Amino acid sequence: MSVPFATAAAAYSNASKLIDRNLIPEAAAPTGQGLDFGKLVSEAVQSVVDSGRASDRKQIDLVNGKGNLVDVVTSVTQTQTAVEGLVAVRDRVISAYEDIMKMPI
Repeated sequence: MSVPFATAAAAYSNASKLIDRNLIPEAAAPTGQGLDFGKLVSEAVQSVVDSGRASDRKQIDLVNGKGNLVDVVTSVTQTQTAVEGLVAVRDRVISAYEDIMKMPI
């Protein structure tokens, strides 16, 4: 499977923004603790859900004659890219977990 460069770049940009947002001192965990992985994943999933909802709203507006086709196509493409990025991260996490489980103790 080949992923277009623009799609990969957009997914990387979205992931980078999520990570940067979590590295801001006031949003970081208390001193001595790292970032909360669960919180990071939760925010990433919520971002994808929000993107999907925005896309749905734009599609409904288009059907009602209030929307713009270009905005709808752009929104759907952004949502698709976000979902593909999230699935890619999920696959990598599962692969890492499987590799860890194969390690001898």
